[in-house]
Amino acid sequence: MPYVKPDAVVEQMVQVGAQKSRLPVQDLLVRGFLSGAFLGFATTLAFTATIQTRVGLVGALVFPVGFVMIVLLGLELVTGNFALVPLAVREGRTSLRALLANWGWVFLGNLIGSAFYALLFTATLQPDSEMTKQIVSVADAKTLGYARLGGRGLAIALSKGILCNWMVTLGVVMALTSQSTIGKIAAMWLPIMTFFAQGFEHSVVNMFVIPAGMLLGARVGPGDWWLWNQIPVTLGNVVGGMILTGLALHVTHRAAPARDVPRPTAVALGGEMHGALSHRS
Repeated sequence: MPYVKPDAVVEQMVQVGAQKSRLPVQDLLVRGFLSGAFLGFATTLAFTATIQTRVGLVGALVFPVGFVMIVLLGLELVTGNFALVPLAVREGRTSLRALLANWGWVFLGNLIGSAFYALLFTATLQPDSEMTKQIVSVADAKTLGYARLGGRGLAIALSKGILCNWMVTLGVVMALTSQSTIGKIAAMWLPIMTFFAQGFEHSVVNMFVIPAGMLLGARVGPGDWWLWNQIPVTLGNVVGGMILTGLALHVTHRAAPARDVPRPTAVALGGEMHGALSHRS
């Protein structure tokens, strides 16, 4: 599993961010749609494992399968792009307008894919199943649970969003530290498991679980979803990914641009040749 050093990883981060910013809208939407759906699959897999074992850590152990599929297939997840695309802007390889377009279209694709999976998955459930109860409970806790705390609830959602995407984007970056498929999987697995096991807030996961809870009877309205979760969590994800992963690694590992060595002028060259001839004589 050939190891890639941090300075080379940061260079890859910049290159990938620039490439993502140039993708056409169709690709951003399709790849974003698939990513949203795959995270929905991973979330329900984790819930299934937790229900079967009654141990939440088991669910966290299997949840990263969704991120593995996304990264290995080169799909688009807006939370990962929060860390990568700003570095391309920072180095002048893309524009702020391209960054905002990338984030916007990928966010929309993730939302559509997550909602699509929610529609299909909830259609498979019985009203009194353990999975139904789990999803409704989680949707309630992620919205009305924060609403009951008022401003402190918003602060908690924001903080959990920061902590979550600090780990999620670290998973994206650590996948670049290996040149083998197995190495990439092992490296990204660790931080993704870490965020899920601690109940942090991921905006794209919530695009599935909250609408699914609403479809299954949770007393959560669209306003509750966006005000008490989606907006503060997304903002937290931006901060965690862009600053604590992307900018932090770029500042400490990015090699300084090589300075041009001044070329000798014709006068200097003439002087050097004259001195050499004088010395010989």
